[in-house]
Amino acid sequence: MTVTLRAATADDIAAVGRLHQRSRVAAYSSILPPEALADPTPEAMAEYWTLRWSYEQADHRMTVAEQDGTLVGFSYLGPDDEDDPDTGLLNAIHLEPAERGHGVGRALMIDALAAMGRRGWRRAVLWVLRDNAHARRFYERGGWRRTGLERDETVGRFPVRQLRYTRDLMQGRAPC
Repeated sequence: MTVTLRAATADDIAAVGRLHQRSRVAAYSSILPPEALADPTPEAMAEYWTLRWSYEQADHRMTVAEQDGTLVGFSYLGPDDEDDPDTGLLNAIHLEPAERGHGVGRALMIDALAAMGRRGWRRAVLWVLRDNAHARRFYERGGWRRTGLERDETVGRFPVRQLRYTRDLMQGRAPC
């Protein structure tokens, strides 16, 4: 089956939120207890993304991946969270759990890196849960490297450690 990437529209956003919830439960279930992943609900995550998109769509980019007309993944990028004008932040790549390992995430990453380069950013950064070994391997295979920066966040009421990764966008070669 062929995966198609396209810019998200307002009609996609609620479905993106529900997919995000399914993705995070699958990705974090070995890291966090079930009660940390029970909230927000898929409906609450849809509301979160609808509100977030309404505020950020002018300077952020969301791409959705579809397979036979069904949403199977998305990426979300925007300006750096540390206000570096030469840097873009890859906020998210999330997939339907069954799509992991089938190339959808890689296609979304390649697309996001190319979009960041077109915006004139010289490097890309992202944050990933320290204990999410699968995601860390995915990004490292894509040319991302740890910066050494770490931060504590919460998922639900549970603290998690995040690691910052970076990737040069001016390497003069394919994004990954």
